[in-house]
Amino acid sequence: MFNLILTLLRGRAHEAEQAFADRNAVPLLAQQIRDASLAIQSTRRAIAVAIAQNAQEKKQHAVIIGHIANLETRTLAALQKGDTLLAREAAETIAHLEAERDASTAAQTQFSTAIDKVKGTLRAAEARFHDLQRGERLARTTEEVQKLGRVHIGRRLATLADAEETLSRLRMRQAQTEVTTATLQELEGLAPERTIEKLANAGCGTPLRVSADDVLSRLRSQMNSAA
Repeated sequence: MFNLILTLLRGRAHEAEQAFADRNAVPLLAQQIRDASLAIQSTRRAIAVAIAQNAQEKKQHAVIIGHIANLETRTLAALQKGDTLLAREAAETIAHLEAERDASTAAQTQFSTAIDKVKGTLRAAEARFHDLQRGERLARTTEEVQKLGRVHIGRRLATLADAEETLSRLRMRQAQTEVTTATLQELEGLAPERTIEKLANAGCGTPLRVSADDVLSRLRSQMNSAA
């Protein structure tokens, strides 16, 4: 049971760690890229130091070869003079220098091989680093766009809801106005005055208003009377 609890706790801790990493992926990536940049710079410095040391080794190698050539010439001169003791001493020095020369040659080969290998590793690392930089810029831009999109979408959805509410109120008010107008018209139609006017216009009973024909008839009567 205890082992199960420990396993569950480790599982939840792992999930929490992954969730935290996901939430902070962009700043985490940026820091990892900075760390990688420092590592690349350190590698470049190491290569520069190795190249400088190899150059120094080449200079020393050239000096040794020069000493050997000089000593060989002088040793031959000593042999020609019959000074075998001096010639032997010089030969021992030459043998020592030749050992140093061979060691220097081997060191240069090792330096060159190591430098070439590290340079290749550095070039591959720099290519990966540049890809990471581009990816980090794209990820940061994408996240900003997504954040902006979420904000705008939320605002747009809120605006849609507001517009729908406004339209609903407008339709309700228009419907109420139509009902009110229809009701008033119906009430107007039921009013006595409206009914009397309809009857008068239909010629039922005394007209309510004097018409143009009535005015002309009256004026003709006056004209005839005056004649």
